[in-house]
Amino acid sequence: MAKCKICSKMISGRSDKIFCSLKCKNYYHTNLIRVTNIAVSQIDIILHRNRSILLEIMGKNAIQKKINRIVLDKKKFNYKYHTHTTINSVGKTYVYVYDFAWMSFSDDEILIVRR
Repeated sequence: MAKCKICSKMISGRSDKIFCSLKCKNYYHTNLIRVTNIAVSQIDIILHRNRSILLEIMGKNAIQKKINRIVLDKKKFNYKYHTHTTINSVGKTYVYVYDFAWMSFSDDEILIVRR
């Protein structure tokens, strides 16, 4: 016999049961959703902030722009958070935040591209 994942009571019934009651099962899943939503919303805030910074630098009509890394650093751009990456035909990596991409160069310059 196994113990309930929430209250540690002994579980009777099927061998693969992990909760003793519907109350414990609902408690577990409700808290799991709450914790997940908190984490996701914090990451989403950072991603939206990064995109806003890139939009501010690019303006409404620019397709691509080359800037110094210091410009993004001063605006507290968070390089750690992005939506996805791609590698172009030359082997350079584009890092995306939604519809904007950036590519770092060795001379501290960054190319920002609107996709």
